[in-house]
Amino acid sequence: MVALITGASSGIGRDMARELAKKGYNLALVARNEEGLANLKKEIEKEQKGINITMHPFDLSLKENCMELHKQVPEVDILINNAGFGLFGEFTETELHKEINMIGTNIRAVHILTKLYLQDMVAKDKGHIMNVASIAGFMPGPLMATYYASKNYVVALTRAIRQELKKDGSHVKLSLLCPGPVNTNFNNVADVKFNLKGLSSQYVAKYAIDKMLSGKFLIVPGTMVKIGRTLSEIIPDAITEKFAHKAQTRKQEK
Repeated sequence: MVALITGASSGIGRDMARELAKKGYNLALVARNEEGLANLKKEIEKEQKGINITMHPFDLSLKENCMELHKQVPEVDILINNAGFGLFGEFTETELHKEINMIGTNIRAVHILTKLYLQDMVAKDKGHIMNVASIAGFMPGPLMATYYASKNYVVALTRAIRQELKKDGSHVKLSLLCPGPVNTNFNNVADVKFNLKGLSSQYVAKYAIDKMLSGKFLIVPGTMVKIGRTLSEIIPDAITEKFAHKAQTRKQEK
């Protein structure tokens, strides 16, 4: 059994790799940080004997790298689309090239890899894909507009594909992981501090893997985040937008 994990060199991706290795999965690890991948590979091979691990140091914001990854790792039982990053600031002031790279990583790479590997899985009528979105995928995000929009895309895409698979009677499974704040390097890259206390990446990773393997579709770790998800469904959009802007502004003030 082979699991391919993008964004595997740190944070949730790294810890999900550890969890899957404990369960006996061979791993295809993908990230731009080759050193981080090498350290993780060495650690897992030391602790989990007999696990086969391959490293694929790709920048997935580039379309050709997504295609090449599928060529290098054509057969997987689990795909976890975890790679992604954020950017904080007014939409008129944030750097366009960073946003284009974010769209490439958070949206296009997820789209390409989901399509290519899903086609393979549907042909075999088995497999599991988990797309990592965020609680941000259910709401607007003033001051992090592009990031929130990218996660809205992942949520909508994954929900739509799931319905198609159900109608077709496919045995391929989808999961959608939507965490709130997690204590990872994401916060440093996005240059943001969260008001809600973040969960550990180890907790989120174990929770996500266990729920995914049990067949759960929507995976939302943490009680407060579950409550926030429910409220986002019933509060009018205009109020949600104002509340989101105020919450984001407080992040900037911290």
